[in-house]
Amino acid sequence: MKDPKLTAERMGRISVEEYAKAPSSGTVIVLDNVRSAHNVGSAFRTADAFKTDRVYLCGICAVPPSAEIHKTALGAELSVPWEHCAETLPLVRRLKEEGYIVVAVEQTENSVKLNGFRREEDARYAFVFGNEVSGVAQDVVDAADFSLEIPQFGTKHSLNVSVSVGIILWQAAAGNIPKSL
Repeated sequence: MKDPKLTAERMGRISVEEYAKAPSSGTVIVLDNVRSAHNVGSAFRTADAFKTDRVYLCGICAVPPSAEIHKTALGAELSVPWEHCAETLPLVRRLKEEGYIVVAVEQTENSVKLNGFRREEDARYAFVFGNEVSGVAQDVVDAADFSLEIPQFGTKHSLNVSVSVGIILWQAAAGNIPKSL
């Protein structure tokens, strides 16, 4: 075997207990009425990969324990802290009061393109991802500090929400957004 794949153990991945004790990443995600439990599970798995501090499940989102969430999260719903909120807007207001910069991941007239976004050093961010059909609710977009858009070049209007979570969290974790995509 020329180039064997690495196991989690060989890569030195942290345990669930170590995850809980690790320093804050300064990043949380908010799922605004994301219907699919598989998308919720995928968001958990991605949140774990980038050491997200918390996942907020708002409105009609599926919540753990759930076989469908577990199928895609592969246990990340056990490592990433989460909270269910009946409505998204009161949570957004609370996060702003707690000092988070709230970012609606949405295509809007004045959205910041992802390749033009620079994370402020030591700032805490709450990235809000929306429903699979209607996106982030307009009242939540209005309450956010700004909207962040993932540039797209094909015929489709949007990406799957779980794909968007992956792109945004990788860029936020990297802290080094490329100027051109």
